[in-house]
Amino acid sequence: MTSPPPTVPLYKEVLHKPDGRMLILYGREPIVAQEAPNPPGERPAPSSHFRWHPFRGEWVAYADYRQHRTFLPAPEHNPLAPTVDTARPTELPSGRYDVAVFENRFPTLSRDAGRPPESLTDTRPGTGVCEVIVYTQDPTASLGTLPLEHLEIVLASLGDRYKELGERPDIQYVMPFENRGVEVGVTLHHPHGQIYAYPFVPPIPAGELRRQAEFFHAHGRGLLAAHLEAEQRDGRRMLYDGAHAVAFVPSFARYAYEAWVAPKRPAPSLADLSPAERRDAARALKTLLLKYDGLWGRAFPYVMVFHQAPTDGVLHPEAHLHLECYPAYRMPGRLKYLAGSELGAGVFTSDTLPESKAAELQQVAVHLD
Repeated sequence: MTSPPPTVPLYKEVLHKPDGRMLILYGREPIVAQEAPNPPGERPAPSSHFRWHPFRGEWVAYADYRQHRTFLPAPEHNPLAPTVDTARPTELPSGRYDVAVFENRFPTLSRDAGRPPESLTDTRPGTGVCEVIVYTQDPTASLGTLPLEHLEIVLASLGDRYKELGERPDIQYVMPFENRGVEVGVTLHHPHGQIYAYPFVPPIPAGELRRQAEFFHAHGRGLLAAHLEAEQRDGRRMLYDGAHAVAFVPSFARYAYEAWVAPKRPAPSLADLSPAERRDAARALKTLLLKYDGLWGRAFPYVMVFHQAPTDGVLHPEAHLHLECYPAYRMPGRLKYLAGSELGAGVFTSDTLPESKAAELQQVAVHLD
């Protein structure tokens, strides 16, 4: 699998921190070699592990040392800002680059996870990779306020990480995501996301893939591609309909203001997007995020997850890259909580209709260029 070039050049510089962690810098211009800094303090020894949940049939990850990770520091102690004083290093160097990716200092999953403790149920080491992707050096920016060319570099960087991590024999699923806002538990305000590379296909994407595979084998085409065509024909929930990508509130949305972004062609991963598809996906994503922030004139908290094809060595013709965005609020000042029906029964209850929330977002004017 080869990663098509973006419509703007993608330059890459791989560095290693003094504590052994990898740091990768991406940019639209050549990157001058930097020295990778380390923030002060000793890096905790990773010791995560999985325990099998026999009733749910899924693995649970345990990493108790993460209780002491950095939590909402003051701006002058921002660990994701570029280092300006070598006596007070952060995670990132100064210099000219657009995006940075580094191995998490407090990972849930680790290449070096040790032997798990004994338990009443099956256990396994918490192997995998946890990386942080810093979207920009500007702590006041957000993913939605980045210029399109910069946002395209973010998507290209994620595609590069999917390809590299997915080539490891111990990695079966690569999932980029972003938690935005204290309402969803963010611990650092600097605009960033994360990349988790799992040693198995996690249950939620695995369930979606099963449904997609059933549809593909029955109809000879992808479930998401068929649904995109239906959403386009219906039109009531469309937020962006470009030449190669769309953003829409799905007719089955569980959260108020839930929205998906997807290429029209069933590309399996971010690494498989053509330059034109990546550019249009950036436009679709920027449209959605600007509509979110413009809706109530405030930063809109959400959880955003990319679903891609597994990297388990098996062909997945049913897989169709898409982004799912779950906003925290159902109306101004009122959060959507997962309560008895959602957590105890697995049945989501919604006090709103997808059509009405899509109509609200459609009324928000955005300017991309």
